[in-house]
Amino acid sequence: MDSAMHITFRDIPSSPAVEERIRESYEKLIRHHNDITSCRVVVSAPHRHQHKGRTYQINIDLVLPGGELVVNRDHGSDQSHEDVYIAIRDAFGAAERQLKEYNQRLHHKVKAHAN
Repeated sequence: MDSAMHITFRDIPSSPAVEERIRESYEKLIRHHNDITSCRVVVSAPHRHQHKGRTYQINIDLVLPGGELVVNRDHGSDQSHEDVYIAIRDAFGAAERQLKEYNQRLHHKVKAHAN
């Protein structure tokens, strides 16, 4: 299914290289989950007075038939997220995990825990 994708930058200038990485990550995601109807990605770098470097926050909003998944990756004190590409990788990794869980619940393939 061809899905709509929107990328927004907040508190930072837009970057074609960052947009390309987001699109590549999204393409990998829809290869395994082609039921995504739309995707909205917000890249921001909120100013934090206590920290020396700026960490990036990635928000992904996925709309699926019958549901919506929201991924908020804000690692305020995680210095690895001073690199926007690592923040993107981690956010899309979390989206992948949430999609797998969503599909398992949708198809009733959730493991039952022993009592």
